[in-house]
Amino acid sequence: MLLSRARDRMRRRAGQAVESTAVALDGRLPLFDGLKGLVRKVFPDHWSFLLGELALYSFVVLLLTGVYLTFFFQPSMAETVYHGAYAPLDGVRVSAAYSSTLAISFDVRGGLLIRQIHHWAALLFTSSIGAHLLRIFFTGAFRRPREANWLIGLTLFQLALLEGFAGYSLPDDLLSGTGLRTAEGFVLSVPLVGSYLSLFLWGGEFPGDAIVPRLYSVHVLLLPGALLALITAHLILVFYLGHTQWAHPGRNNRNVVGKPLWPAFTVQTGALFAMVCGVLALGAAVAQINPVWLYGPYRPDQASTDAQPDWYMGFIEGALRLMPGAETSLWGHTVSWNPLIPAVLFPLLFFVALYAYPFMEQWVTADRGERHLCDRPRDRPTRTGIGVAGFVFYVVLLVAGGQDVVALTLDVPVEALNRLLRVLVFVGPLVAFWLAKRLALALQAHERELLTKGEETGFVREAIEGGFGQDHEPLPRERRYTLMVRDVSAPLPVPGPGATRRERLRHRLSVWFHRDRVDLPSGAEIAAREASGNGEADRTGAGRR
Repeated sequence: MLLSRARDRMRRRAGQAVESTAVALDGRLPLFDGLKGLVRKVFPDHWSFLLGELALYSFVVLLLTGVYLTFFFQPSMAETVYHGAYAPLDGVRVSAAYSSTLAISFDVRGGLLIRQIHHWAALLFTSSIGAHLLRIFFTGAFRRPREANWLIGLTLFQLALLEGFAGYSLPDDLLSGTGLRTAEGFVLSVPLVGSYLSLFLWGGEFPGDAIVPRLYSVHVLLLPGALLALITAHLILVFYLGHTQWAHPGRNNRNVVGKPLWPAFTVQTGALFAMVCGVLALGAAVAQINPVWLYGPYRPDQASTDAQPDWYMGFIEGALRLMPGAETSLWGHTVSWNPLIPAVLFPLLFFVALYAYPFMEQWVTADRGERHLCDRPRDRPTRTGIGVAGFVFYVVLLVAGGQDVVALTLDVPVEALNRLLRVLVFVGPLVAFWLAKRLALALQAHERELLTKGEETGFVREAIEGGFGQDHEPLPRERRYTLMVRDVSAPLPVPGPGATRRERLRHRLSVWFHRDRVDLPSGAEIAAREASGNGEADRTGAGRR
């Protein structure tokens, strides 16, 4: 009894202390006023919205594991003789960066596990950002008022690519050194200023002794700071503008339906974070990645065989391998078109097109209203075709980035594979655009049939005259609502006789963007169908013998 009373007194005192502390903080900081609105923030409950959270949590894992690795890594290219636990390299002259990487892998307790978690998290980070951007593109979530978040997301993706490249270049092994040699070729291909840029970045002739310390500063300070700032800005805009959501009864452009931040969404997202950590740890424990001890230290007179960059840099490697070598001499200067076009100009134009797309679509469609409901990809067949064509173009370049390994695996001549990929890089996106658009229109036609005829029940009736037909029943209200919500504007009107070329071009693009679609039945048509034969057999003579 006395013990119970003492425990109750301690609980009351603890509660009073917490309350008084909260009151004191609230009187000095606008803490709880801001939290009131924050905890009531609603998040849609759909798996596709978790892609951004995957990127966020993999970035958190990257920060935590990266801080641990900085305790043991030495960002120096000074030569030393290796005498560590890895016997095959004992007595070999290596750089301090490579030696410390081997020490982390074999001498630091748990070091190899943390290294591999860090590398797998980097791949998950870039992959989830890419998947998140694809989701935003195909659902039209980049439209007003979220254009700024689209630009931030693309910038995050590019910074993630640079961060990954800087990170796997730090160990100074033969594979990463080959990548740096390739990057030097990119820089040297820039006309007029390429040699000066190379001297500035490498601190002298390649490889020099400054590139690893400089990449280390960029990798652990500059790029993480920029990524953290952009992620914060992205989250602030998400909270301020609200989430997009899929069409459903009760959801519109003026509300968000889902789970509140506390406690439902917090528990769900906390579980996702735990799953990300667990899967990364399991993958690092059972799946080897970047075994630098097998590659050996970097030497400028050697090159790594079967050298393949991580997937997010593979499309540039593929563009390099597919473009034939060509150069032009002008006024005493030699312009090397490969790698200038595939490694410098192509990525620049590719990302400029992605940055400009939301504004180009807005100009073509004249759609300047706020949009908070997600488009279904089938409802925007032209945009879907463009996205699928771009994805196929990227995949072909990614395969080309490892054409030597693909040719060896499939036992085909690498020259023949190169010729095939050079054709596919142009023809593949066009075919993909056509197929994706046709598939979207076919799905629209199928949905129109469902709305007008209803859903097949599986029962077959025989008519008096001998024909057979299926029974149909009206779609459920929720599904019918989802199919009927299609916010697609009409093409722009034909410009008058005095229209400018710009206006005529805009009209042609608008017609091209909106021309192919299957119009949905009106509410009157659906009501007439239900009134004439709700649940009756569709006696059209189909299947008549």
